[in-house]
Amino acid sequence: MDPQIRIVARAARDRLGEGPIWVPERARLFWVDIEAPALNWLDLADGATGRRTFPEPLGWIIPRAGRRDFVVGLKSGFATYDLEADRIVPIGDPEPEHPDNRLNDAKVDFAGRIWAGSMHQAETAIAGALHRLDPDLTWQRMDGEYGVANGPTFSLDGRVIYHSDSAARTVYAFDLAADGTLSGKRAFLRFPDDWGWPDGMTTDAEGCLWIAHWGGGRISRLDPEGCLMRVVPLPAPNVTSCAFAGEGLDRLFVTSAARGAEDLPEAGALFELDVGVVGLPPRAFGD
Repeated sequence: MDPQIRIVARAARDRLGEGPIWVPERARLFWVDIEAPALNWLDLADGATGRRTFPEPLGWIIPRAGRRDFVVGLKSGFATYDLEADRIVPIGDPEPEHPDNRLNDAKVDFAGRIWAGSMHQAETAIAGALHRLDPDLTWQRMDGEYGVANGPTFSLDGRVIYHSDSAARTVYAFDLAADGTLSGKRAFLRFPDDWGWPDGMTTDAEGCLWIAHWGGGRISRLDPEGCLMRVVPLPAPNVTSCAFAGEGLDRLFVTSAARGAEDLPEAGALFELDVGVVGLPPRAFGD
């Protein structure tokens, strides 16, 4: 049976909603509208929402352990962001040789490092890469070349990182060592044409992956071997990412994009689903 789908934060109608992340210390779900550009949040206690505009495309936001500020991925590179002061402080640009690129999607691994993909802003060049930002605010380019680097998530034990090239319709898996090095790159899953393109991902407490389908109007659950277990259709064609949230990590929130589906009122909304499984506790940068 398909879960009940609730539409929340419909008023924002994101041009390109992405990067949902649960921040328990604030009891809020944050997500971004890359092309507005803007930062959105939802208070899970009372349902109140907020939105703040940004001066440049914003790919993701991740809290910093033991601090009130965040790390954000911008077109110009990595930066810190103080929400209360509305202040951005640059960290650095991992791709100065690609001025038309922007950071696109990111997650934190079990050692507190950020893994962030990049892409060509206009999607007309194969210029994306996978970068690792360490807690000392230094970074390394870990892999490329990607059309649209997207959707990192991790295995239950943290020893595998999954990362997509959406343009190639492929989800890759790498072995992730304790020191942050990668090896054993392989194709974990190739999307058939009628699935659309793989976008953002998350891992549940049973070690299964939930993947958003851009152009496929759904999210899918796959086991650690890449076998399809479940499909959940959504009333928006361009589904972008997902994250578990709430005190019990039992509420799955899914972002979408109005871009390319402007005539559909549900496109660009934030969806909430009860899928009968729980997620993993979120991790902060440097934690």
